[in-house]
Amino acid sequence: MNILSSRIREEREYGQLLENLSVQMKIENRAPIMVTGLCEGARNAFLAALVCEKITSSPALIVAHDEKTANIINAFLSGVGLRSMVYPVRDPVLYNIVSSHDTEHERIAVLTAIAEDDVDVVVTVPDAALQYTIPRGRLEKATMTLSEGESADIGELAKFLVSAGYVREALVDGKGQFSVRGGILDIFPPQLSSPVRIEFFGDDIDSIYSFDLMTQRRTSDIGKVTVTCAREILIDENARAKMSSVISAQLKKNIPAEARESLMHEKDAVDAGLEIAFSDKYISLIYPECTALIDWFCEDTLVVMTESSSVEERLKAYVWHYEETVKELISSGVMISRYSAFSEDAEDFYSFVQRNPAVLVNSFVSQYRERISGIYSFESRKTASPTENYAALVEDVSGYVTAGASILILCENEVEINNLVKLLGDGGISVAAASDFMKIKDIPRRCAYISCFDAEGFELIRSRFACISLRENQSLAKRKLTVRKLKNARSTRSAKEKILSYADLEVGDYVVHVTHGIGRYMGLESIRNYDGVCRDHMKIQYAGTDVLYVPCEQIDLVSKYIGARADDGMLHLSKLGGTEWSRAKSKVKAEVKEMAKELIELYAERLRRPGYAFPKDGEMQREFESTFEYDETDGQLAAAEDIKSDMERSVPMDRLLCGDVGFGKTEVALRAAFKAVEAGKQVAILVPTTILAMQHYQTAISRMRAFPIKISLLSRFRTSKEQEATLRALKRGDVDIIIGTHRLLSSDVQFKDLGLLIVDEEQRFGVAHKEKLKQFSKNVDVLTLTATPIPRTLNMAMSSIRDMSVLDEAPSDRLPVQTYVLEHDDIVINEAIRRELRRGGQVFYLHNRVDTIVQKAMRLRNEFPDAVIETAHGQMEKEELSAIWQGMVSGDIDILVCTTIIETGVDVPNANTLIIENADKMGLSQLHQIRGRVGRSSRRAYAYFTYPHSKSLSEIATKRLQAIRDFTEFGSGFKIALRDLEIRGAGDLLGARQHGHMESIGYDLYIKILNEAVLEEKGEKPKERADCTVNIGRDSYIPESYIEDPAQRIDVYKKIATVETEQDMDDIAAELLDRYGDLPPSVETLLSISLLRALAIDCAFVQIDQTEDGAVIYPKYLDIAAWSEMIALYPKKSITVIASAKPSVRCKNKSGEPILPFICGLLKKYIQIKSKKE
Repeated sequence: MNILSSRIREEREYGQLLENLSVQMKIENRAPIMVTGLCEGARNAFLAALVCEKITSSPALIVAHDEKTANIINAFLSGVGLRSMVYPVRDPVLYNIVSSHDTEHERIAVLTAIAEDDVDVVVTVPDAALQYTIPRGRLEKATMTLSEGESADIGELAKFLVSAGYVREALVDGKGQFSVRGGILDIFPPQLSSPVRIEFFGDDIDSIYSFDLMTQRRTSDIGKVTVTCAREILIDENARAKMSSVISAQLKKNIPAEARESLMHEKDAVDAGLEIAFSDKYISLIYPECTALIDWFCEDTLVVMTESSSVEERLKAYVWHYEETVKELISSGVMISRYSAFSEDAEDFYSFVQRNPAVLVNSFVSQYRERISGIYSFESRKTASPTENYAALVEDVSGYVTAGASILILCENEVEINNLVKLLGDGGISVAAASDFMKIKDIPRRCAYISCFDAEGFELIRSRFACISLRENQSLAKRKLTVRKLKNARSTRSAKEKILSYADLEVGDYVVHVTHGIGRYMGLESIRNYDGVCRDHMKIQYAGTDVLYVPCEQIDLVSKYIGARADDGMLHLSKLGGTEWSRAKSKVKAEVKEMAKELIELYAERLRRPGYAFPKDGEMQREFESTFEYDETDGQLAAAEDIKSDMERSVPMDRLLCGDVGFGKTEVALRAAFKAVEAGKQVAILVPTTILAMQHYQTAISRMRAFPIKISLLSRFRTSKEQEATLRALKRGDVDIIIGTHRLLSSDVQFKDLGLLIVDEEQRFGVAHKEKLKQFSKNVDVLTLTATPIPRTLNMAMSSIRDMSVLDEAPSDRLPVQTYVLEHDDIVINEAIRRELRRGGQVFYLHNRVDTIVQKAMRLRNEFPDAVIETAHGQMEKEELSAIWQGMVSGDIDILVCTTIIETGVDVPNANTLIIENADKMGLSQLHQIRGRVGRSSRRAYAYFTYPHSKSLSEIATKRLQAIRDFTEFGSGFKIALRDLEIRGAGDLLGARQHGHMESIGYDLYIKILNEAVLEEKGEKPKERADCTVNIGRDSYIPESYIEDPAQRIDVYKKIATVETEQDMDDIAAELLDRYGDLPPSVETLLSISLLRALAIDCAFVQIDQTEDGAVIYPKYLDIAAWSEMIALYPKKSITVIASAKPSVRCKNKSGEPILPFICGLLKKYIQIKSKKE
C-alpha cells in the first residue's frame, strides 16, 4: 500500500469505518456509511486504501458525481498500482446515422476485465451505470482465447469475428477491425492498447505478437490473446428477424409520414443485412435480459459514491431526460413502446446500492434518501500551494517540522529531488528521498521525505501529516516540467517531416506521369514480356485509345493529380507522344522560375534588413507562462521555444505556426507577444473578423490581467471616438498590444515602436490587404497562425524560405467531435438540439442565408419555446452583434442561429452541438474550421452536416462530405487542406498568375518544379535524378496471392520505389515479412532491382539490360577516366566500353556470381571511383 493510503489507515475514523463495513457485510438490512471531511487529495488516498482492503471478492465500484472527478480518481488509483478502469457514458444512437464506436470499445474493455477478474476497481458515473449493455453470457459467447501451438481454421475465425461485431478491412487501423492476408490474421480487440498479428502454418497458430498501428511492424511476442466482441449490441439473424417483424407491425399502424419513412429506411437496412446504426432503439428486443453495468457486479460488491447529493441530482436529470426522450419518440411513431427501454431507472440504482456494502464520500454531512448506518468525519485540508520560490517552500516545511509533523513533498523528477534535498538539508531540516514513491513505508516525525508522484496535496490535521505537491505550484513545477517536455519535443520529427500527402490512389483517379502527362489510372496488370518475365505495371489511359504501362518499379514517376477539374469532374487527358505536355511543362518552368526569383528576393531582402534582437526570457516571462491553467503539449512547448529563439536573432522573424483547430496556437502566440512587450516593444495582432478580434481581445485580457500590460481593441465593435483615442494612445506608446481587423492596416494607424506582428489566418485576407501587410511588416518580427495551411505557404516553409512550427498534438482532455453527415431530418436535428439543451449546453445552428435567418430562428423558437434563441450575421449593427456575442460567451443564449461569421476563432466551451444546413455548398476547409467551434472542452461534442432532403449530390459535394466525416480526429487540418485542394483545385491560393499553370500539370509536379526553381535561385543545384530502366530476366512483381488488396500493393510498390540503400531494402523486406509472411522470389527480385535502379541513377545510367554472359550498361554521359579504372579492377576483357552515338558498356560476369549481386557490386565500385574524383 502507498504511503498516502497508509497514513489514512492510521486515522481513528478509518478503523471505525472498517468495523462498520464488516458488520454491514454480515447483515441483510444494510445501510450506507457516510464519510465527510476529506479534501480531494485525502479522498483519493482514502479510496485507494479502501479498495486495497479487498473487502469482497468482486471488484469495487466507485460512482463519481461527474466525469472529471471519475477521471481524477482513476488516474490516482492507477498511479498507486491498482487495476482501475473508467466505464464511460455512451450516447445511445436512436436514428439511422453512422457514429464512432470509441466509447463502446472503452466500455467493452471494462466488461471484459470484469469477466476475466482482471480489474480491482471500476470508476463510473450514475447514468453510465444504468445504461443497457451486452449481458455477461452474450459477451462470453463472443469471446475467444487463442494461443500459439493451437489449431484453428482462419476462415472460421473470420466468420466468428464478423459475428462479434468486427469489421473486415484490407488493413487494420483501428479497434474493432480485422484483416486476413493469406496465413496472417490481424485483429484489434477493444480491450488491448495495440493490435495483434496471428501467423498460421496450415491450421496451426505459429506465432502471436502485437504490432504498431502506424508502421504495421512487430513490437513484442505475446503468445496468447483473448479476442472479445467489438460492439455492445450484437445482431444475429434471429435478432434481425425480430426487428423486421416489430417494425413491420409498427408500419401497419396509423403513424406520421416522417416516422413511416424513417421506419421504412430502418426495415430496409435490417432486411438487407446492412450495419444497424440505430440498434439502441431495439436493445431490449435484442437482449431481453436488459443488462446494465450494475448487473455485472455480484452481491457484496463494495460501492462508493462521491458527493451523494450530486449523484442524486444527476440521476434525477438523467431519468427525466431519458423518459422525455422515450415519450417523444413513441408519440412521434418512430419508437415502439413495448421495446422502448434502453436504460434502467433510478430505483434500480438505489436498490443496488442498498443491497451492497456502500460508502458515501461527501465534502459535508448531507441528507440521503435511506437510513445511514454511521457518519465518520475526518479532519483534512488541502495544503496551501507552494509560493513562488524555493525559499518560501523551505519556510512552509519548517513550519510543519516545528509542529511535529511528517512531511511528504511530491515533485516532478530526480533533478528536483536532489535540489530539494540539498536546500532543505541546508535549512536544518531532517530530509530523505526516494525516487520510487511506492517504496516509501514510513516517514518519521519532524522529517521531510521527497519523492516523485502526481497527486493533490493534503494535510491530515490530527495525524500531523502533510503532503505538499509541487505539481500545484505553477512556478516551481511547471518550470521543471517545461525543460523535461522540451527534451521530448525536440526528439520528435521535424515540422517538415510531419506534413504528409494523404492522397490515396484508386482506380479511375487522374494521375500525372512526369514524362507523359495527365492520364487516368486503370489499375495494376501483370504482364509477361517476350522473355517470359512477369512484372506488375500501372495501366494509365491517355487521350483517345492510348494506354501506357508503367513498370511498378518506376512508380515514383507517377503521382495523383491534385488540381481543378471541370464541373462534371472530368479532366483533359494528355496525348501520348504529343508535344502539348512538354510545352506545358516548359511554360510552367519559365513562369515558376520568374516567381521563384521574386520570392527569393522578397525573403532575402527580409534577411538583409536589420531586426531587433529580443533579450532572453526574464523572470516576468517565466511567471506569465507558469500561470497557464492547462498542461502544455510537447508541440506547444517546442513551437514557443522556436519562436522565442527566432525573436532573439538580429534578423526579422518570419515564422508560420500551423496547428489544427483547438490545438493551442493562441497561447503560443500570446507568449511571443508577452516577450515583445517585456522588451519594451509594441505588438499588433491582426485577425480577419470582428468576432475573432473580440475573442482574442478577451483571451489576452484574461491571460495578462495580473501583469502591467495595456491591451486595446481596434474593430467596428468600437465607436469612432473610442478608435481615435486608441490610435492616439498607440502612437504615444501607451498601448502595448493592439488587436484588430484589417482596420489595423489603415494609413492612420501609427505605432511608437512596433516589434511583433501576429497574423491569424492570413489566407482569409484579400490581395489588397496582403500587399499592405508586406509594407506593414518590413522591419518587424512576423508570426503567422493558420489551422489549414495554404499549399504555397506550406511549401515555402518546406523549401526553407520560411520557418514553420507544427502543433500536431491535441490537448489531453479533448475528445474528437462526433460527426454525422445526413439528409436534413427535423426529427434527428430537433432531438440533437434537445439533448444538448438538456445537459445545459449551447447550440450553434448555421443557416447561411441572411434573408431567411430570422424565419429559421422563429421556427426554432416554436419548437423550443423555453430556449433563448438569437441570430448573428455580418450585416448586423456592431452594437447588436457585440451584445449577442457576449450573451453567447456568458451562456445567456441557448441557440445561436448564425451564418459562417463563426468560422474563425470563436471559443464557447459550453457550445457542444453544431448543426449546419446545406453543408454540401461549403468548402471542406471551411467545414473543418466551423466544426472546430465545438468540442473545445472535455465534454463530447456533436456536429451534424446536413444536405437537402432527396437532393442528388454532385461528385465534388459527395467527396467533400465523405472527407469531413472521415477526418474526425484531431490533427486532421493538413489532411483537410490537401483533400480540399484535390476536390476543388487550387482556387486562388497560388494567385491568378500561377493558378492556370498548376492546373495544367497538377499540384505535385508544380510544387516539384517550384522547389527546384527556388534552389536554383538560391544558388543551389537541384539534385539531378534521371530515370533508369532495368531489364533483368527474372520475375519481379508482387503476386496478388501475397498482397490481395490493390491499394496495399500500390503502397508497397511506392515504398520499394524509394529504396536508395541496402539498409532501405532490408527494412522493407523485414516489414513485408512481418506484415505478409515469407517473401516470394519475385518480391525478393523486385527489391534487388529497386536497389540496383537506385545505384544506377546515382551513376547517371539510363538503362541496364541483362545478357547471356553479364549485362550492358547505357550511361547518360560516358566517363572514360572512371571506366578506365574500372577496367583495371576486373579480369581482362570483362568490361568493354563502346563510345558511339548511344554509348554503352558491356560487362561480362566471369565469376559465375548471380546476376543481381554481380551488377550491384559493379555499380558500387563505380560509385567509389566517382566519389574519389569529386
